[in-house]
Amino acid sequence: MLSGAAKVVLTATAIAPAGLTYAYAAFMESKTGLAIVLLCGSVVCTVLCLSLLGYARKHLERMEFTATKVEAADHENMAILLLYLSPLFTADFDALKWPILMLTLLIFALVIGTRYGYHFNPLLGLKGWHFYKVLTLEGVTYVLITKKRLRDARGKLVVGQLTEYIVLDLN
Repeated sequence: MLSGAAKVVLTATAIAPAGLTYAYAAFMESKTGLAIVLLCGSVVCTVLCLSLLGYARKHLERMEFTATKVEAADHENMAILLLYLSPLFTADFDALKWPILMLTLLIFALVIGTRYGYHFNPLLGLKGWHFYKVLTLEGVTYVLITKKRLRDARGKLVVGQLTEYIVLDLN
């Protein structure tokens, strides 16, 4: 299990689209240096996450996993999408209160990183990854990260455990 590292990387990637939005807003205000830093930070977070998933697929302990219920989990993103779009709600990029914004992002990251929720990653969705809530025979709900499109709960999966409640499809 990669619990700590996986949570940090998944959380960083979950907020990376906010960096892309801020990069765009900075670029539109002719703050090219800041835009490049924000863009590079978002790209680095995404590459780290994809690298972590690649590493995990090769090195995590393999175990059979049987789900009794499957539900798409990557549709629960409205609050996160509002965070991504928040810099576009201001008329002037310089009017953003950066200390408050950074504190908000930090609190958001801490809340995502310390609870038993999942880390919705629209950037991973662009690379073909899907997130599902899956219920086991024992009644425990996990988040499954996979490249497969699951239509039902039939069939066994081979997974590795990324965090306490997040599993990664290893096939």
